[in-house]
Amino acid sequence: MLSTCVGKATDVALREKPLRKRKLAPGFFARSVHEVAPDLIGATFFVDGIGGPIVEVEAYHQSDPAAHSYGGPTARNAVMFGPPGRVYVYRSYGVHWCVNFVCEAEDSASAVLIRALMPTTGFARTAPLEIVAGPRIGISKAVDLPWRYGWAGSRFLSRPFKAATKS
Repeated sequence: MLSTCVGKATDVALREKPLRKRKLAPGFFARSVHEVAPDLIGATFFVDGIGGPIVEVEAYHQSDPAAHSYGGPTARNAVMFGPPGRVYVYRSYGVHWCVNFVCEAEDSASAVLIRALMPTTGFARTAPLEIVAGPRIGISKAVDLPWRYGWAGSRFLSRPFKAATKS
């Protein structure tokens, strides 16, 4: 899938068996945010040719008080109410740029936040990987929901999983 992310080209390739490169179509994102989130683990994500495999994501839905879309559409979050496959980018605390993929049906306002990548320049996954799930981090609402997914044991996670369960 090729989208615009803060004025730059963004490319995501699906992890699949057998391994081969292919771009994700908007239809990939037209599923439950809880199906898309773990399926993005191991996919490669590039901006201007820089990036690598996604190792950690979090799922958000409009019914979730921690979601930017929870209070309804605003100028900032309007893209979340659009069709699946769009990219929602925002700046967190004036420091970090955050990228999310809009999921589910239009007006669902669900998205998957990309939390961490393994910094490579395009190496595809060469072995099966274990995906774990656990509570999201850095939020104050709905903190008990196990909607954070990651590559088990990756040293590139933003924070290790505590007592994580397999996804």
